[in-house]
Amino acid sequence: MKDLDPIIHQPIRLKMMASLVSLSDKEKVEFTHLRDLLELTDGNMGAHLIKLEEAKYVKVEKTFVGRKPKTYIHATSKGRSAFEDHVEALKKILLVEE
Repeated sequence: MKDLDPIIHQPIRLKMMASLVSLSDKEKVEFTHLRDLLELTDGNMGAHLIKLEEAKYVKVEKTFVGRKPKTYIHATSKGRSAFEDHVEALKKILLVEE
């Protein structure tokens, strides 16, 4: 049985990854949209993003649109795979059959 991923297992990061992997490989989401969706503060969101980025589960891209800074986030292939493995481990714990 695959083990639970300690990076993803934290509830906020689990929600973040679930939101990000629901997008296509090419899609990314703006920081503020994800923050609002998950009802987080900027600081809380940023702290969790750092953990996911250090694990190379997400890629954070900072850019400017006009003169305004924008931050976009997307799940990496490593992050998608880790999330899938984590979900499989949860299913085994819950004895979910597919």
